[in-house]
Amino acid sequence: MKEKVKVAIIGSGNIGTDLMIKVMRNAQHLEMGAMVGIDPNSDGLARAARLGVATTADGIEGLVALDVFKDIDIAFDATSAGAHKRHNEVLQSHGVQVIDLTPAAIGPYVIPAINLEKENANNMNMVTCGGQATIPIVAAVSQVAPVHYAEIVASIASKSAGPGTRANIDEFTETTRSAIEKLGGAKRGKAIIILNPAEPPLIMRDTVFVLSAPAAREAIERSIEAMVARVQRYVPGYRLKQKVQFDDIPADRPLNVPGVGATHGLKTSVYLEVEGAAHYLPAYAGNLDIMTSAALACAEMMARRRMEAGVARGKSETVQ
Repeated sequence: MKEKVKVAIIGSGNIGTDLMIKVMRNAQHLEMGAMVGIDPNSDGLARAARLGVATTADGIEGLVALDVFKDIDIAFDATSAGAHKRHNEVLQSHGVQVIDLTPAAIGPYVIPAINLEKENANNMNMVTCGGQATIPIVAAVSQVAPVHYAEIVASIASKSAGPGTRANIDEFTETTRSAIEKLGGAKRGKAIIILNPAEPPLIMRDTVFVLSAPAAREAIERSIEAMVARVQRYVPGYRLKQKVQFDDIPADRPLNVPGVGATHGLKTSVYLEVEGAAHYLPAYAGNLDIMTSAALACAEMMARRRMEAGVARGKSETVQ
């Protein structure tokens, strides 16, 4: 049995560099194989080189050309939705499992607190930072009562939104909305992201509004608190900002939900805060920390399965 599974990170920006540090400090079953970028002057590539990690500034082609590539079993893509399609095609052709931190959504959505153990695809999509923070709450309500509509608002510090995040805003809203429905269980979802330019930068805040069928408030609150505890296992800075709020929406004064129509029931409002671990990024960048933490949890699961099955790249077993 292999002691560690080698990984590559494509994207030497904030997310990729923070993820590299998490792999090197916290991973049980993973070890860094390569850091890939396109800017030879990026801090991420320089830091990786200082730490003894193989690097290339020639993108996916440069990764394939590295001697260590033959030993890479898992690759993280922390670039952009547009670039991911090409990266995925190349990696799949070489039998490398891919964890997608962009909103490209080629593979199934994965949020560790909801469905980590259920998925084992060749490409696993980590949804978005807002999705990782808020969809577990929607799923928690869905475990108690049918959810008619869920709306999430993710507010992040402008300084924590790099070029990749800004280039993916449209994909962010669409991918998050889709995952609210597919993983959260909502009949209809909506996602909004706010880049807050305040100085000093504000910590990530998320608001979740859920309109469900009438249900016991205590049961919903317990379900949400249990879900928060599950997320905290891999994102310690994830927490409720205040107690869960409830409002009854009576049948004679329903809300008009686009795509659903006049709807009544129980409105649940949840206010969250995500503080980063400050491994590479400032603590206010919880939006990036929750993505890298979720991706690390996903990779650990992939590596564990590979090690238990004795599967290395090029072996006959195929990951479904």
